[in-house]
Amino acid sequence: MVIMLGLVVLGVLVLVPTVGTYLDQQSRIRALEHSVQLTQDEIDELQTQSDRWDDPAYITTQARERLYYVRPGEVVYLVDNDLSEAEQPREQEDVSDQVEQTRTDWMAQFVRSITAAGGAQTAVAPTEAPAEQETPAP
Repeated sequence: MVIMLGLVVLGVLVLVPTVGTYLDQQSRIRALEHSVQLTQDEIDELQTQSDRWDDPAYITTQARERLYYVRPGEVVYLVDNDLSEAEQPREQEDVSDQVEQTRTDWMAQFVRSITAAGGAQTAVAPTEAPAEQETPAP
């Protein structure tokens, strides 16, 4: 009985590292298969882009958009900074790292907004078309 128990313990000690290695290899195989799938998806995307460049219409569109190419006889106007100084978007100011208290009572503004929305009148579309007036013939 002791010999049998010893053989079972010895078998477990021999097989545990082997099973651990097997499970580790299986997880590596799954990771590599996932990597292969991602690479295959990237290859498919690049192939799709390559197929687009075989289309003359796509090439023409890209040349017109990216390089501003035009056909003979076409006139192109490029407007640069057409907005006045006041209308141009401002650069975003740096965010303050200090907490500041607002000077307005947001709850009162919220209540005023709700009451103003509730009291607003809705526009109703006319239900009948106006009748055409007949003009006398000369």
